[in-house]
Amino acid sequence: MEPNQIYAAEEDIIARTATQEQTDRDDNPNKGGTNLKSSRRRRRQSPNISEETALLGDRFDNEPGTNVGDGEDGLGDSWTGQNDHDGLPWWKTPSIYWLLPPFFLFTLAFGGSIVPKLNLILTLICRNHLAERQMADPSLQFMPVIPGSNNPQCQIPEVQALVSRFTLYVNLLTGILSALTTPALGALSDRYGRKYIIALTTLGLLLGEVITIITAIWPDVVSVNWLFLGYGLDGLFGSFTAAMALTHAYAADCTHPAKRNVAFGYFHGCLFTGVAVGPIAAGYIVKFSGSLVVLFSIVLLCHFIFICFLVFIIPESLTMSRQLVAREKYRLHRSKLQSWRQSARAFSTWTSARAAVVRTLTDLASPLQIFLPKGEDSAKAVRLNLILLAAVDATMFAVAMGSMTVVIIYSEYMFGWGTTETSIFVSIVNSGRVLCLLVFLPLITRLVRGRSNGIPPRNTGSDRLDIALIRVAVLFDMMGYLGYALVRTGPLFILSGLLASLGGIGSPTLQSALTKHIEPDRTGELLGAMGLLHALGRVVAPAIFNLIYSLTVGKFTQTVFVCLAATFGVAFALSWFIKPHVYLRGGRDIY
Repeated sequence: MEPNQIYAAEEDIIARTATQEQTDRDDNPNKGGTNLKSSRRRRRQSPNISEETALLGDRFDNEPGTNVGDGEDGLGDSWTGQNDHDGLPWWKTPSIYWLLPPFFLFTLAFGGSIVPKLNLILTLICRNHLAERQMADPSLQFMPVIPGSNNPQCQIPEVQALVSRFTLYVNLLTGILSALTTPALGALSDRYGRKYIIALTTLGLLLGEVITIITAIWPDVVSVNWLFLGYGLDGLFGSFTAAMALTHAYAADCTHPAKRNVAFGYFHGCLFTGVAVGPIAAGYIVKFSGSLVVLFSIVLLCHFIFICFLVFIIPESLTMSRQLVAREKYRLHRSKLQSWRQSARAFSTWTSARAAVVRTLTDLASPLQIFLPKGEDSAKAVRLNLILLAAVDATMFAVAMGSMTVVIIYSEYMFGWGTTETSIFVSIVNSGRVLCLLVFLPLITRLVRGRSNGIPPRNTGSDRLDIALIRVAVLFDMMGYLGYALVRTGPLFILSGLLASLGGIGSPTLQSALTKHIEPDRTGELLGAMGLLHALGRVVAPAIFNLIYSLTVGKFTQTVFVCLAATFGVAFALSWFIKPHVYLRGGRDIY
């Protein structure tokens, strides 16, 4: 695709939508799309990359030898989203504070269902295993397996291995499906807005909870294998990874790049608060109701309320002009693709078949092309930074996903914990993450970057603070997992979890840093590509680490934590190659 075609399409659409959006602006006649247009022209007039720009005025010195995009005044590109929503009434102005409260309810339900759902799986698999043993040897007698109770008769290596394999299979199913759908959902949100696509991903979780409730109500009639259908629906709609990526895209639309790490941190804080408070609330609900069905019904209601908030209350963060620009880009891209397919039909059947296979594989990997931008404005340092940041973020996510069930199963096996003790452990660890995200990260950012001084916001890529936070976060995670491998008592295991929780500042900082390297009209595509990597990590990491645990449990059970710590060691080494103050200025010729 020719860059001039894209520029012409953008400016034509912005001009056509200027009059329509003007009616929504009561006080400010300057339209966000007009500012976008002027910003595009500045970029086209100044395609060169400078090496002399600081991050925020003269507060930071530039790293020698790095490539820095600069604006007309040498301070970097202006953030084109700063005037998109000027003049709108407050109830139509998007903000992260619209999304945070219902998102917290969503994460509360998500966190509250983790341990009970895992214990439901454990209970159902244990009942089947003990029933098979009794059929083989009628003289064996076992205590009844009660859902939601400790069930010590299930704390045996055979059942642990079966549960580990089951969670491996459901993670494979969910991860593969979400890997196929998440990039498409991210790109779709660039063309049709964020909130409706977030609601669509939540619908998958809601349908999955319906299957879980049916299985919990009739455990003697409905097989545990029906849970595969619930996990499959979850993955088909993008799963939680897509929902998280799209909420970050919403936040990026209405947050200045220098403050995105804090904004993303708030969403991660909501996530870990939900994971911390949710299990405790779930434990009390199960204790007083005596039923897992009541808990899963409440989770279902929370997902439904979140969808209603998204559809009827929360304002859209992506202006119509930006949506139309993204749609026009997509239309031109599809036109070029259609021309390629028509030309391929002119060849022989065998050549066309081979080309079709190659094209299919290329389409599956095409979302990752955003990490390798082309064009004269794309410096080598930008591509290297994007690859390194994506690799470190995907590694941290993969380890978190791969260890989630292993840590719970291991703690129950090693220390004899039940649902209550495990829920308390999960809550303590995630409370530490919340403290880091909601207190330490904003405080450090304010102390280092200072307050806004009224200068129009600029984007100059990741600074040294971002990179230092990433390195420190990975280091704490590595130390925490080493602690898991070395300690042999419950309190020290909790202390190791708290040490690992300090690494919670890494993920929002990494994703914030990624969005600083590309243009704002491709944020959804970038985070969708990260969702693809997260989904692949959700497939590969649990498969590997659950397999390691199932093979080593009862022998050297801590082997899996040694492997997890080593993986963090690789991510820590990669983080030292990230350079500050590089970002993508134009980089439009990527199709």
